[in-house]
Amino acid sequence: MKRILSIAILLFCIIACNSTKTTTTQTSSTNKKASNSQDYANTITAEDLKTALYTYASDEFEGRETGKPGQKKAINFLKDHYIKYGVPAAKTDGNYFQNVPLDLIDVPGVQLTIDGKSFVYVEDLVSVSTSKTDQLSTDEIIYAGFGIEDENVSSYSDIDVQGKVVLIKSGEPKNTDGTYLISGTTEASKWSNMRQQFAAKHDIAKEKGAKAILFYYPEIYQMVAPRFGKASGNMQLSGKTENTYFFLINDNLAKSLVNDISTNDKTSVVKTKLTLDYKNNVTQIASENVAAFIKGSEKPDEIIVISAHLDHEGIKDGKVYNGADDDGSGTVAVIEIAEAFAKAVKDGNGPKRSILFLNVTGEEKGLLGSRHYTDVDPIFPLENTVADLNIDMIGRIDPKRKSENRNYVYLIGSDKLSTELHTISEEMNTKYMNIELDYTYNDDNDPNRFYYRSDHYNFAKNNIPVIFYFNGTHDDYHQPSDTPDKIQYDLLENRARLVFYTAWELANRDKRITVDKPVSN
Repeated sequence: MKRILSIAILLFCIIACNSTKTTTTQTSSTNKKASNSQDYANTITAEDLKTALYTYASDEFEGRETGKPGQKKAINFLKDHYIKYGVPAAKTDGNYFQNVPLDLIDVPGVQLTIDGKSFVYVEDLVSVSTSKTDQLSTDEIIYAGFGIEDENVSSYSDIDVQGKVVLIKSGEPKNTDGTYLISGTTEASKWSNMRQQFAAKHDIAKEKGAKAILFYYPEIYQMVAPRFGKASGNMQLSGKTENTYFFLINDNLAKSLVNDISTNDKTSVVKTKLTLDYKNNVTQIASENVAAFIKGSEKPDEIIVISAHLDHEGIKDGKVYNGADDDGSGTVAVIEIAEAFAKAVKDGNGPKRSILFLNVTGEEKGLLGSRHYTDVDPIFPLENTVADLNIDMIGRIDPKRKSENRNYVYLIGSDKLSTELHTISEEMNTKYMNIELDYTYNDDNDPNRFYYRSDHYNFAKNNIPVIFYFNGTHDDYHQPSDTPDKIQYDLLENRARLVFYTAWELANRDKRITVDKPVSN
């Protein structure tokens, strides 16, 4: 009896041990990608990043200004690296370059008269959009006060501006106690924000059918008029010339139409004779995004985008603006991350989902390359795009943080569209990197508006979850002194590896992340 029991116990142990071995083997196979991620992340090194950046941000590349010879050197540098690393082109024709046609905008010819009085370009008004060459004449102007359309306030409820010239002013209404009417608090809304109100007020007036918009914003006029009054290298996507004219005007012009405009918020019809003769002055130029691609092994139609902008400020007054941090740091991070994924593919550990490595042009000119990709010519359908991890300046330390932990990175946007993306980002950092994740600039009321100022925004506006990786600005930001010798390469390595780990997890998890906080367009 004891012998039989002993045999039974022995058999049970053998079965149990074999079962454990089998389970372990299955688990190892299931987690093969996860267990190897550190091996590939470790191929992203400070030394390799430094080697690449000292070339990419050298004087030879002439500041990489959009459409200029230096930018052409930059795109060929990127193409050569993708070929070297064995990362194929994203386009089916094998071309790494996505053409981005642009218009170089010069000073338009503008003649404006009101009741026979001529107003002078730059001195009295400047055009802040590029419109078609045309003439218009009217016997009345619609004064729409603050030019707001909100659930609590509408400047257009009692007026029809279809085909009319509309005069609006900056800011928003307040209550008698000094609080803002829209928010009901001392906190202003987007209608007072310097950056947002330009777009919001323009878009509403245009949507209402306005033929021309005269925007009275005296605090800003003196700042921007000189810039718009001379050739400044401004660009736009080709074919984006508007039918609506949009002018920023000064005191002289505004008060000739509504004398008490500073205090008068009431909409009205102003009887006056206005004539406008507008001649645009644009030159078409060619620029390119660079797009490389690793096809997913199991879910190839689902795309993770890793992006950075390849351009910078060019040469000004004989000085090269090298843009080592902005955005040379992000650019070399993308190609090193691409190399890490390519090594995984070579080892049979390629990602389940596809990865698009997207180096975009024209960021410094208004996020043009990324806008062309999302709004004009997406290589892959936007509905199949899982997330965009955008890297723009990750090689330096924000002077505001010099007394704090240097091993940090600002994250912007991670929680704005997808709770899952934010959670994954935090988990990957805790598991692998332990970088301090600083969300200072993720605040919806951040006055810098960084969420709207880099290429991820063109994905976010299409409800594609994003993370913007950023080290903050510094004294060398947009200066010729932004050179590769000032990059802190150990931090660049850490931040690039964090992006890699996050991309790896997004690409290999069973389910695609969900958008649980979509925005309405």
